[in-house]
Amino acid sequence: MVGIFPNVNKENVRNALPAVVKAAEHAKIKVAFPLEIAEEFGVPGYDQEDPASLSRLDFAMTLGGDGTILRAARYVTPLQVPLIGVNMGKVGFLTEACFPDLEKVLKKLADGAYTIEKRSMLQLSIWEAGKIIKKGHALNDMVLESADRSRLTRLRMRIAGQPSANFPSDGIIIASATGSTAYSLSAGGPVVHPSLSVMLITPICPHALHARPLVIPMKDTIEIEPYPPFEEILVSADGMTIASLEKTQKVIVERCPFDAKFARLSPLRYYETWQDRLLRNEGQTIV
Repeated sequence: MVGIFPNVNKENVRNALPAVVKAAEHAKIKVAFPLEIAEEFGVPGYDQEDPASLSRLDFAMTLGGDGTILRAARYVTPLQVPLIGVNMGKVGFLTEACFPDLEKVLKKLADGAYTIEKRSMLQLSIWEAGKIIKKGHALNDMVLESADRSRLTRLRMRIAGQPSANFPSDGIIIASATGSTAYSLSAGGPVVHPSLSVMLITPICPHALHARPLVIPMKDTIEIEPYPPFEEILVSADGMTIASLEKTQKVIVERCPFDAKFARLSPLRYYETWQDRLLRNEGQTIV
């Protein structure tokens, strides 16, 4: 069964849902919609907040852009349900196909004509008084930034137990290789091949000329803590705020114990895809 994860905030996605049901019928594969809209379309429903409900899915198919994939990933990656993205947004670095090919995609999934690609993920834990008080995971990135954009963050960082950065900035992005084409790229970080098991550390508008992005092995643990004068620092995972960091707390970022799985229907041509989608986002075409 394919769980459909639609970005219902997009009008084109909402209007396409009847076509999804028809395409699934033609491909002879079952689909499930979110519980709140499933009855309307006469298909089974799933509850994304219920792991037992999601465990019934063989695949999680998103309809939208990369943000839709990231939202779905929060729920299905811990259950090892493979993701496949159908692009109905703009850039779509993580997506596999476009909507006109939906029926072909569903037929390939039904026929087993796919491979599974694994992507390393990040895990973040917030510690206080020697105990973990909050955990989160991310496919793209973890970000620590000031709650007040007019104020600087002051963050002390250690990598693999060794002192590293210690400078004021607007924040720090810790990205996976997959997330190198997201916020980190906008902040001046490099594009990294998604097969590499690395983390990217990209400062956001640092107030230091020597501050530059770093690429480190995924096996190295990153430890971050605030230092005075203290400002409110927000911690987010894939764009969702998960905590406000207190001055008595610290953050540890490391490799997630599980990988994200993506269903791939054909070999990806990463280098061409990067150029194509980056230029497409700028309204250009490759000659």
